[in-house]
Amino acid sequence: MPRHFDTTFDVVKELKPSYPVYCLRPNILRETAQRFVEMFPGDVLYAVKCNPHPEVMRYLHEGGVRHFDTASPEEIALVRRQFPGMKAYFMHPVKSRDAIRNAHRVFGIDHYVIDTVEELEKIREETEGDKKLVIHVRLATPPAGATYNLSAKFGARPMVAAELLKKVDEYGYEAGLCFHVGSQCTTPNGYRIAVELIRQVVDFSGVQVRHIDVGGGFPGQYMNQRGASLEEFMDEIKDCIRWLDMPDTTFMCEPGRALVSSGVSLITQVHLRKEDTLFINDGVYGSLSETVTGQLRYPVRPLRINGEFNQEETLDFTIYGPTCDNMDVLPAAVSLPADIREGDWIEFGHIGAYSNALATHFNGFFPEMQVTVGEAFPFVDGEFPYVA
Repeated sequence: MPRHFDTTFDVVKELKPSYPVYCLRPNILRETAQRFVEMFPGDVLYAVKCNPHPEVMRYLHEGGVRHFDTASPEEIALVRRQFPGMKAYFMHPVKSRDAIRNAHRVFGIDHYVIDTVEELEKIREETEGDKKLVIHVRLATPPAGATYNLSAKFGARPMVAAELLKKVDEYGYEAGLCFHVGSQCTTPNGYRIAVELIRQVVDFSGVQVRHIDVGGGFPGQYMNQRGASLEEFMDEIKDCIRWLDMPDTTFMCEPGRALVSSGVSLITQVHLRKEDTLFINDGVYGSLSETVTGQLRYPVRPLRINGEFNQEETLDFTIYGPTCDNMDVLPAAVSLPADIREGDWIEFGHIGAYSNALATHFNGFFPEMQVTVGEAFPFVDGEFPYVA
């Protein structure tokens, strides 16, 4: 188990780390998982791809998560090794034949997703026509308040989805429908738009749909994107479910970002200052890859163990990562105390989603140190501290 500290200040005071440190917050991860499980009217599937770290998954499991959205045999194996008997779902719309055979024969996976008839035929052939499977047809949805439009890659248009449902039913499988409103969806209305399309597809196909998966998209809270509250999202989804009036249907969701983003922060160290430019020990090839589009910005706070910062004067800094590549730079300036210097630390908050999951070994730099802390990443007067 990771070493525990009360605060991230205690981490830097005792360890004085020259390497990046992930600060996991078990209480926040457990509590967030518990809120989802209690508030969603169905099964909550954690999207493993978002953060597959075993400790993160353990805290979510302790908070009540019993179902896992997986995209590969490796993720399925990860879930089964750590949580024997827990249910994994193979929710990737495009799978290799080997992956399908492995999932079915080795792990006994019975939930699969398709968005083409070709994928349906692959599953039918590689599972030898096993009629105990549930086949979910993924529906493409229009972008509605999401930072990343995932329907640009996956999803069938409504009439195509209806025909696929008919084929699923013809082959004797249990039918499901799913969608993904897009990652970091800040408005609950995106789910209503998708559910209205679901109703059209169900009515047109005439197939009894036993499972509806409203996907992920629930937002994390970032410096430039807060999004609606979880309560607002859940109220909208519950209202949509009542409107659908399908009492024999199981509902599912696949949160990732919203479950883990606030449960992890990252401590980095300043290794050099050149006027208004800082060089730190992590960057876009490591934990900070989600900053590259400029659409998501993490809250930050400075940490110093010898003396205090002059909080009267701030400066917008360009921040470079540790690699030799000049593309290893945060796209937006970060406001920090003007007297920050080499040897100080910068903590990036709300970094639990798609950070360690996307980190590379480029140039030999790889963030992997984890500790746990008891404090939440702090707000100052309802705002994040030291943000541009």
